[in-house]
Amino acid sequence: MKSFKIEGGRQLKGSIQPQGAKNEALQILCAVLLTKEPVTIHNIPNIIDVNKLINLLKKLGVKVTPLSESSYTFQADDINLNYLETPEFKIDGSGLRGSIMIVGPLLARFGKGYIPKPGGDKIGRRRLDTHFQGFIKLGATFRYNREDYFYGVEAETLHGTYMLLDEASVTGTANIVMAAVLAKGTTTIYNAACEPYLQQLCKMLNRMGANIGGVGSNLLTIEGVSELNGTTHTMLPDMIEIGSWIGLAAMTRSELTITNVSWENLGIIPNVFRKLGITLEQKGDDIFIPAHKDGYEIQNYIDGSILTISDAPWPGFTPDLLSIVLVVATQARGSVLIHQKMFESRLFFVDKLIDMGAKVILCDPHRASVIGHDFKSQLKATTMTSPDIRAGISLLIAALSAKGTSTIHNIEQIDRGYENIDTRLKAIGAKIERIES
Repeated sequence: MKSFKIEGGRQLKGSIQPQGAKNEALQILCAVLLTKEPVTIHNIPNIIDVNKLINLLKKLGVKVTPLSESSYTFQADDINLNYLETPEFKIDGSGLRGSIMIVGPLLARFGKGYIPKPGGDKIGRRRLDTHFQGFIKLGATFRYNREDYFYGVEAETLHGTYMLLDEASVTGTANIVMAAVLAKGTTTIYNAACEPYLQQLCKMLNRMGANIGGVGSNLLTIEGVSELNGTTHTMLPDMIEIGSWIGLAAMTRSELTITNVSWENLGIIPNVFRKLGITLEQKGDDIFIPAHKDGYEIQNYIDGSILTISDAPWPGFTPDLLSIVLVVATQARGSVLIHQKMFESRLFFVDKLIDMGAKVILCDPHRASVIGHDFKSQLKATTMTSPDIRAGISLLIAALSAKGTSTIHNIEQIDRGYENIDTRLKAIGAKIERIES
């Protein structure tokens, strides 16, 4: 097991560029299965989860040609469907949450798609019902082997239909869209997710010859086509990483510039951090965060009541940044209630922050009340274990701001979502070392 050793309490300075978007990559890479023609993708993040998916595609028979460190060409012209029924696939597929999104493309193009129960973060229940209910609506037959947690859908032909999703699931919407683009007739999806990454997927599919209307809204209309062509696609910067660097700058009272952030796709993320009192300046397509030498003060509501920050489907605030916001609030002036609605285990990392001296009350699995220190009491260094990607980066930010030397174990969780994070942090002045533990 690898660990990070972090000497905290150091001011950082410089610029940092966000990697390509992890959550977009997992959708876009699965979409290459929809055509036999080459698909070239740029700005792919070099992280564990994405590399696992690329390896899974290779075993399926996809030809993968590296063009540079972050650009690849994929060609799915000789797919080995027998791999889906091997013990090796059960291991490979269960180790990655994003593997669920190969099912829609395989079902659309080859008439069948299988997947073991996917793994991923231990943040509570993450239902797959939306995915499979959508496939069933399109005409697929569903089966589930309870003994080895193996899902399957099969259909000779998919037919367009109207469906109202039970939740605005991003991965569920993506999976259904990828199945529907090759279905016969018209598919209408209401209560569809409309995140920028889902918009990116739809725009890419339209360039490949799909006919998807309503992109950017929660009502998608898809006219099925017989086949798709190849294309070239460049992924957006990772908005979760951008939010992470905003939080890092505030907590370490550092002057940082985050470059090439695609401001138009950040939604309300900048404003949520501004509600915490953090100054953000837009300079072209960059975010400049000055050193907050006098700290930052949480805004109350206009009637004076305590601010609540909660997650919601886009254009609401992404749940992936609530852990960051919680950590940032521990050194603010004022109090805030963090309400994590979507995942019941995502706030359980706060016990580590309490050990570091943070004033956090975990009200229940979904809510935590944070009383900020206003930097009058610095967090104390400690030894921690990262439970998931987002909690891991939050604990790393806490350690970088804390007094003394901290150790974070199980950093493979952080590496699943953040590319070369120690090297990039060192470049802006962090004292962080990767060690074998």
